[in-house]
Amino acid sequence: MAAVLPYRDINVHSSPSHYAFSSPSSPSAPTLVVERPSGDLRLHDGKLLGSKRVSSIAGILGMIKLRLDKYVIVITKAQPMGRIKGHMIYRVISTEFLPLRERPLHDPDEDTYLALLKGLLKTSPLYFSYSFDITNTFQRQAHLEQTTPLWKRADDRFFWNRFISSDLIDFRGGLGGGYGHRHSAGQQPEVDPYILPVMFGMMEIKNTSIKGNPLTFILITRRSRLRAGTRYFSRGIDDNGNVSNFNETEQIVILNDNASGGTGGFAGNGSFSNGTAGGNVGKEVQVLAYVQTRGSVPVYWAEVNTLKYTPKLQIRGVESAVASAKKHFSEQIRLYGDNWLINLVNQKGREQRVKEAYEKMVKILVSSPTENVQGDRITTEKFHIVEPSQAQTNFDRLNYIYFDFHNETKGLRWDRAKLLLNKLEEPLLQHGYFRGVDMPGDTGRVEVRRHQTAVVRTNCMDCLDRTNVVQSMLGRHMLSRMLIDLGILREGEAAEEDAAFEFLFRNMWADNADVVSRSYSGTGALKTDFTRTGNRTKAGAMQDLNNSVTRYVKNNFADGPRQDAFDLFLGTYLPSGEGIGGQLLFADRRPLFIQAIPYMLAFSLFFLFVGSLTHRAPDAMRWPLWGLMLLSLGVALVCGNFIAANGALYVNWPKLNRLPWAIESYQDAMAKFQHHPVVGPLVGTRHERGKSDARLLGLEEGKKRIE
Repeated sequence: MAAVLPYRDINVHSSPSHYAFSSPSSPSAPTLVVERPSGDLRLHDGKLLGSKRVSSIAGILGMIKLRLDKYVIVITKAQPMGRIKGHMIYRVISTEFLPLRERPLHDPDEDTYLALLKGLLKTSPLYFSYSFDITNTFQRQAHLEQTTPLWKRADDRFFWNRFISSDLIDFRGGLGGGYGHRHSAGQQPEVDPYILPVMFGMMEIKNTSIKGNPLTFILITRRSRLRAGTRYFSRGIDDNGNVSNFNETEQIVILNDNASGGTGGFAGNGSFSNGTAGGNVGKEVQVLAYVQTRGSVPVYWAEVNTLKYTPKLQIRGVESAVASAKKHFSEQIRLYGDNWLINLVNQKGREQRVKEAYEKMVKILVSSPTENVQGDRITTEKFHIVEPSQAQTNFDRLNYIYFDFHNETKGLRWDRAKLLLNKLEEPLLQHGYFRGVDMPGDTGRVEVRRHQTAVVRTNCMDCLDRTNVVQSMLGRHMLSRMLIDLGILREGEAAEEDAAFEFLFRNMWADNADVVSRSYSGTGALKTDFTRTGNRTKAGAMQDLNNSVTRYVKNNFADGPRQDAFDLFLGTYLPSGEGIGGQLLFADRRPLFIQAIPYMLAFSLFFLFVGSLTHRAPDAMRWPLWGLMLLSLGVALVCGNFIAANGALYVNWPKLNRLPWAIESYQDAMAKFQHHPVVGPLVGTRHERGKSDARLLGLEEGKKRIE
């Protein structure tokens, strides 16, 4: 039985009463009809005539209901990125929102919702394939039934459009409210080809060679849709055991992959065809893959923006997060086997409390924990290892290693990160990597010759910059191990000895670092000059400075709308149609005096700039201009000091899912402002923003936090 795959070509027929989706290459398949304006789904035998507009799309991303209308989101343009074992992988380039109302109703909140979603889709790295499951690692794929529809095989964590596909999925399962000529109730398997799973992350596929041996080298990073968000508005763990910024990175080597060559699969990059160039026709196709993960420290913690460069850190009691951490690690162990937890945060300063909270959590989870602290002349705590003394429970498969990355690599000594590799070398060799061989025939089945039985889970504060350096180091080490086991390299040789491949390897991992960082923090990663070249450079340091400044600006003034866009698209916030015409959700309800301060600051600085460049006649009176400039300087200083002292009032907070600590921080700043003897009377309590049940929640949680 052949697998049920999504349609590669879909025509959209639009009329005032419906949208009809059909595949020209499957004329006998039923047409999917979306009724307007209700959004009811049904299947229609054959083509539906009488349509006004016909357009071709690459796929249906899903359906989403906003405040006033429901929209079908379709992929209008997709770019081929390369082939994996002959299966083309595409990147989403552009999308379109098809409103169900023939004459869309305009509302400021509705327009803002649409702008947020369109902005998110325009900037998100989204990938899909019509015939290959890119949401699952090769090891998981090897144990899945290949005849199952592609969307049913998808890993729920990385099925990024799962929420907006729920209408189609419910209708397929007989849960929809539509009616049809073909099926009036029950399962609707004919809907399967219209459901297209999409992955958010990074994907690069290169046909290359190492020491004359042709191979396909692939790097995939999958970002979890669970607890997805932005840098300061999504930290730690939630009650369901989901951690922020969780990414799974898979590094893959494919040998004798004759089906994946050719410029058509690589957007004309001129890569040679694997197999034809290497003479591998007829040899077995081998897949070797190594998987790593990253994720935020699994305790309840947050960093609260106040416009200071270093936000205020809040950590709730570790014991309150034990149940959530158990959910998290139970799933991690089920999916990956043993977990080697690598913690790279600083052991001193503000990050110390995050380090200690993580270690305390591990000691709670494992049975009879034993600790081993190792130091050297650089730091008294180079390594801090926590592991169970004996295996009694499932959580005894956790092994915690703290590495003082900051102090050990100080002075641009990035090579000293290999001290951590030396500590991990034995478990890396023991737990290995996945290795499979394609079975004869076009069945999609794989003969598994080796499993990866553990995963290295790395984190720093953001799971970005330090994490990237360590993950690329582990990836390079495991690649060399794979090639030695294949006989391509001799024992003692390393993949980096091939200069051309090492250049490709470094740049792919640096690209991966940038994608993960940009998705979370808004900028590319720091320290990528080391990842790309193996050296720390002045140009790289300047780029890091630029990224740091950009991060500061975006994290304080732009991440609120980005977080709202994530919450909308992923279904963690559901717009309500109630109260239309009432208070606007996105309206700025801060007191006018507070809103005016930044404009006063900008005008004062502008006047100072213009005044300093103004040429005056020799006999002109100078004191009026100097007086105005002095007044402008005073206003600028007062306004700047006010903004700095009340930063929480000027952070662009998320407006859909109000964060308890954000509400608390805002209200504390407002209370401080209202009690000011001079400017306090300018603001009445009637202007107070953020009154809701969340306020009480925030205050209650505030009692439990350790400041």
